[in-house]
Amino acid sequence: MCNLYSVTTNQEAIRRLFAVADDRAGNLPPLSAVFPDQMAPIVRAAPGGGRELALARWGAPGPPQVGASLVTNLRNPASPFWRRWLAPANRCLVPVNAFCEYADAKPRKTPVWFARDESRPLFAFAGVWRRWRGLRGPKSAPIEGEHELFAFLTAAPNAIVAPIHPKAMPVVLTDPAAFELWLTAETQDALTLQAPAPVDALRIVARGKREDP
Repeated sequence: MCNLYSVTTNQEAIRRLFAVADDRAGNLPPLSAVFPDQMAPIVRAAPGGGRELALARWGAPGPPQVGASLVTNLRNPASPFWRRWLAPANRCLVPVNAFCEYADAKPRKTPVWFARDESRPLFAFAGVWRRWRGLRGPKSAPIEGEHELFAFLTAAPNAIVAPIHPKAMPVVLTDPAAFELWLTAETQDALTLQAPAPVDALRIVARGKREDP
């Protein structure tokens, strides 16, 4: 379920759309293919107030029953395992220009890219983040120590995504009111955003490549 997305908008546009006061992401290049266990930008509440842009690693160890599997998305916020991630201090926005699901085609699955339209306007996934100590990163160069990890919330798919991926889709946020609600509201109010995106919010913009063309 959405184990690939892109964020290619320039850094200033990210700061502007998400009202970022403190940019801690360094020099952020366009990311045409973000895979699990890679670093990517998130927007969250800053310790001194306002919002900050930071880099975190996508995916975290999940509940004990999934073993060592990397968990990239949160489907059941009622689970005791995830409940502790859902306080405002642990919520974040994940900047996105497009995301990928795989069509079950033959002879191999085909990447299908979704965006708001062909120009790839910036939006966000509703995310959560946490600090975690251990071994994390690519198998070729794992890093031991403290990491900041994130995952994002999913909902039932809308009519655009369901023919490609019938199980779930990311929770898509497109306007400042939704950004503010997700970052600051009481948990029960923030979770009203866990719903399929409106049909007119997304369209298929590309097929066939494992990076956003």
